[in-house]
Amino acid sequence: MFKILFYTPEIPGNTGNAIRLAAITGAELHLVKPLGFNFEDANLRRAGLDYHDLAVMTVHETLEDAWAALSPARVFAFTTTASTSFADIEYREGDVLMFGPESQGLPEEVQNNEHVTERVKIPMVPGRRSLNLANSAAIAVFEAWRQQGFRGGSV
Repeated sequence: MFKILFYTPEIPGNTGNAIRLAAITGAELHLVKPLGFNFEDANLRRAGLDYHDLAVMTVHETLEDAWAALSPARVFAFTTTASTSFADIEYREGDVLMFGPESQGLPEEVQNNEHVTERVKIPMVPGRRSLNLANSAAIAVFEAWRQQGFRGGSV
């Protein structure tokens, strides 16, 4: 399945929704510290409902730790500044879909990290800032999963 990587997420509700997304799709969720919340946060628990025990989630101290644990063949960095649409990618099982913090997105040095295969964007109406982090992850994961015939799911 696919791996969702949130680089320094800030809002507990978004990560809670991503926990639920991981549980229902079979994706793995990877979080890179620092986190803008703790796991006792009521908003995180509420957004994740009772899916926390059903999701595969790993918290990494640093991005380097995440790379070491993931050993990714391909990483797609989602950013509003990319020119390639996420829909133009042919996703493969094991791909890492990486997203940045809510307030600023992925920093340039992370977007240009040697592990990043390509920077991609989700199309939007011109003049808008960005989509919600959890919504962006859901759009990306479901497109990647759709391309795999929703393998492992019930269609």
